[in-house]
Amino acid sequence: MTMHARVILGKVKLDKQAEAIKIYKESVEPAAKKQKGFTRMHLLTDPVTSKFISITIWETEKDMIDGESSGYLQKQLEKITALFVGPPTIQHFVVSA
Repeated sequence: MTMHARVILGKVKLDKQAEAIKIYKESVEPAAKKQKGFTRMHLLTDPVTSKFISITIWETEKDMIDGESSGYLQKQLEKITALFVGPPTIQHFVVSA
């Protein structure tokens, strides 16, 4: 079975990194676990530049896309939007290995 990944690249305000990580762990991650087809997620952060990469892995492309069209993804981004320096970039990938 081919898995799919949503990758969100962005940057938070330097003084808001800890707050953003806390929201991700305590609110975004639990919400993701309730989504159909969700398997796991990772948050990569750079404490020097305040850049981040959020990777969520989905069982199917449909499950991943459904989360975007249902408003789920937008609700999660809204939890952290005030902490962003600018709008994040969202990309889709096939998990190849």
